[in-house]
Amino acid sequence: MKKEEKQILKNELENLKIQTKRKEKIKKELVDIKWIIKIIIISFSLSFLLSSISEIVIPNFNLLLGILTALIFIALGILFDIIGVSVTAADEKVFHSMNSRKVKGADIAVKFKKNSEKVSNFCCDVIGDVCGVISGSTSVMIATLISNNLHLPLLLTTLFFTACVSALTIGGKAMGKSFAINKSDIILYEFSKFISIFYKYK
Repeated sequence: MKKEEKQILKNELENLKIQTKRKEKIKKELVDIKWIIKIIIISFSLSFLLSSISEIVIPNFNLLLGILTALIFIALGILFDIIGVSVTAADEKVFHSMNSRKVKGADIAVKFKKNSEKVSNFCCDVIGDVCGVISGSTSVMIATLISNNLHLPLLLTTLFFTACVSALTIGGKAMGKSFAINKSDIILYEFSKFISIFYKYK
């Protein structure tokens, strides 16, 4: 009996390896080199531009404006992470049905769903990194202001506020992912409906 069980397990593992290799082959065929190059250029350009702006503008903020800026960009990072996860998790059939009934935004939702990897990559990684750069720069500015005003060690305040920004970002995204998976269809629809105000997909 044990030999039979071992043989069954061995067969299952072999089948799993075969299926994995097939999926890897399909993914390799679907790799879009142009998109990868484009997203690298976009990411570099946005990060460079916003990092430069943040280095010039953020040091001139007061404490309240700095905290507000950090919270806004943390929230934006979480929001776009939710959108990126929703696009991946949403059911494409729902939007095909809505599109056939000419529901506003459904055509864009279908396009987003068909390009879910790209949309998710842009929302979660590109926008996420940009928001991370700005909220990180702002946290350093906040730490510097508090350190100067309260005569606290700069290293200690910088570590504290950087940790706060990281904790809020990671915690917010963790909660957001669960929400995004459970409400993926409605989130993608509302986002697509909003985008349809500015963009028409033919």
